[in-house]
Amino acid sequence: MSWFNYYGLIAIAIILTPNIILSIKDKTYFENKFNNKVFLVLEQIGRYGCMIFMVFNIPYTYLGFWFDYALPVYLAVCGTLLAVYIVGWIFLWKGKSLIKALLLSITPTLLFLFSGIIISSFPLIFFSVLFGVCHITISCKNAD
Repeated sequence: MSWFNYYGLIAIAIILTPNIILSIKDKTYFENKFNNKVFLVLEQIGRYGCMIFMVFNIPYTYLGFWFDYALPVYLAVCGTLLAVYIVGWIFLWKGKSLIKALLLSITPTLLFLFSGIIISSFPLIFFSVLFGVCHITISCKNAD
C-alpha cells in the first residue's frame, strides 16, 4: 500500500455519510449530554487522527501489510465492518438507545483498530484506541 490509502478514504466516506445525513435532518441529534471536556477533546483528537491515518500512510510510521494475502483480508474485514455499520444505521435510524450507541461506536473503532494493526500503522493504532475509549464512553453516556 502506498502513502495514499484509497480504501481508507472510501471507508471514511461511508462512515461519515449517515452522520452527515442525520445532522442535516436533525440538528439537535448530536448534542452531548456528557459534558466532560477532557473526553470530548480527546475524542475529537482521536477521531481526526483516525481519519488522517486511515487515508495517509506517513513514511516511517507504518510497516505495511505483514503477511501474504493481507489485502483481501483487509478488504473483507473492513467491508464487513462497514456493512454492519450501515445496516445498524438503517435498522436503528430512529431514536437513541444503548444498543444503537454501542453498535455505532464500537464498529468504527474496530475498523480503525483493525486497519492499524493489519498495516502496522502505529499512529492509527494509537488514535483508534484513544478514539474508541472516548467515543464509546461518550456515546453510552448520551444514550442514557
